[in-house]
Amino acid sequence: MKPKIRTPFFETSVKNYIYGDDVYNFAKAADNAAKKYDVDVLFIAPYTEIRRIAEGTERLVVLAPYMDVIRPGRGMADVLPEALKAAGARGVVLNHCERPMTLSHIKKGIDRANELDMLSFVCADTIAEACAIAELHPDIINPEPSELIGTENASDMSYVKEAVRAVKAIGPDIMVEQAAGITTAQQIYDFIMAGSQAAGSASGILRSKDPYALLDEMVRSVKQAGEDLIGNKQ
Repeated sequence: MKPKIRTPFFETSVKNYIYGDDVYNFAKAADNAAKKYDVDVLFIAPYTEIRRIAEGTERLVVLAPYMDVIRPGRGMADVLPEALKAAGARGVVLNHCERPMTLSHIKKGIDRANELDMLSFVCADTIAEACAIAELHPDIINPEPSELIGTENASDMSYVKEAVRAVKAIGPDIMVEQAAGITTAQQIYDFIMAGSQAAGSASGILRSKDPYALLDEMVRSVKQAGEDLIGNKQ
């Protein structure tokens, strides 16, 4: 059964900024924040650390950074979906700007994820691409302009609101996240209050002066935004 993600949630990864034990320690810090604030945290782990993180944490939803759509058999250098699930991955990222995919390939990836009860977390470069991907019905869409990824410039609020509206018009059940260029906890809070169901950061955290403190602060902001959204509805 696919994991049930509560919104708003937080998402982070390490890309290749750190490796080995540093990745595991960062994952433990994310897990501690998830427990501390009772927030669901999606953690995109390097292939080499998926099993250790999945087995060594309690609250993280571990995602693989990519997978091929092959089936068991030949494929020496390909990433087998079944192997990712066996290692502890509960979902997969598709179409990140650093590993772009065609729409037909994305569709095959979503289908394979569904076969294995894995979450499909699909990135989109533009709102138009997000709409095309929404027609494929992934679990989560992350419509982040690729030119902002890894920078200190986040999307403006008009883009966030339009991206959420456009995706929800096609697939009301698709969760929508914002992540590119986020460097502060205030941005996490503001994006969720603007309608995004989640927000995340990777480069913004790991390139900061105190990554662990910023990670904790960002997860706390997700919690605060969730509480304030409930309060605004009452």
